[in-house]
Amino acid sequence: MHAIADTTALVEEGVLTPDQARTIEARSREVMVSLAVNAILCFGIIAATAGFIFWLADPLAVAVTGILMLGGGLAVLARSSDTLRMFGNSATLIGAGMLMGGASIELVDKYEDIAGWVMLPAGALVALICSWRWRHGAWSAGFVLGAVLLMGLAMHLGGIELLLQQYEIGSPVRNVALLYYAAALAAAGWLVDVRFVTALAIAPFAQMLETGTSYFHAAYVFYSPESTLTILQMVLLIVLCLWGAAKLAERDARHLRILAILGFVVSNLCALVGSLWGDVVGETVWGPGRYYGSEYDDWDSFHAARDTFRDSALFISEHVYSVLWAAVLAAVIFWAAQRHQRGLFNSALTFAAIHAYTQMFESFADEPLAYVIGGLAAIPLAWGLWRLNQWMAAKQA
Repeated sequence: MHAIADTTALVEEGVLTPDQARTIEARSREVMVSLAVNAILCFGIIAATAGFIFWLADPLAVAVTGILMLGGGLAVLARSSDTLRMFGNSATLIGAGMLMGGASIELVDKYEDIAGWVMLPAGALVALICSWRWRHGAWSAGFVLGAVLLMGLAMHLGGIELLLQQYEIGSPVRNVALLYYAAALAAAGWLVDVRFVTALAIAPFAQMLETGTSYFHAAYVFYSPESTLTILQMVLLIVLCLWGAAKLAERDARHLRILAILGFVVSNLCALVGSLWGDVVGETVWGPGRYYGSEYDDWDSFHAARDTFRDSALFISEHVYSVLWAAVLAAVIFWAAQRHQRGLFNSALTFAAIHAYTQMFESFADEPLAYVIGGLAAIPLAWGLWRLNQWMAAKQA
């Protein structure tokens, strides 16, 4: 993890010279300005592309305008002028976006029956070509190439999702498709070295156990009826990502770290659900599932099957969830502080506050003794962690 330093204090203490402090501050400022410029540029390209498509509202006009924008942008980039490169990037991406986005919208709107069958291979072809050229370093316009790769990937995944919806394909094929979405997004984010794209992989990965709650007109991003199983899924992801990040170069490790942090966030969301209602493990996976979309004809037969399953299933109560969640958060906070895992540390502190606030109103609002017990228990716990930290620091020294 990058260390956060107070350059002013370090100069006053003699750790850094004024020139070194100015160099560090200049580099930090350069990174922030670059992020700001790229964010504004990406927003402008997306807005202009969508605006052109819906303003022209004609396939031929969109195609012609897109080709002209694409050709003009490539011509500017071919001149290799740093002054005009940003305008060339913008024109090229708007043109490519109009062609691919316009084609996708036209297929979905006018040719829905074949839209998925066309978008799936067409998007994959664009993404594969861009990936191949990227890996060989044949094009100097890396920003454009990476963006077009992501456009092709979006078209490809959109085509798969259309087919799943069109043919009403559910579990287990849909679960495998969600895993594929996650792997494809993570791979694309790693390839173009954009952690925001890598982070998007957590959405389909967290949905893998959603067992049929898919809607084309709405995206819940996170919704899993299986709190315990999803927590175990996220724990596996976190362990693998942290293990890999410790062994890989920084360029690759930072992608794994962002996935580990988001996996931790999702697992805490699951723990929040479990701390409120508990969890009947496996009810929607190998149990009766849900009423809608199932083989049950009426609520009575569904309720009977669900009650039968719950009689023999593993049930983790909300009280057990609350205690275990608090203990895990305390352990993660201490471990993350020791290992300089700032993202996990901040996330654990945030969810510790959420957990305390939730339980205050949901479980212990009228139980003042619970606050006394919890507060007194926190004192020896804090002392124990402090002593453990001293022992580990002495051992490392």
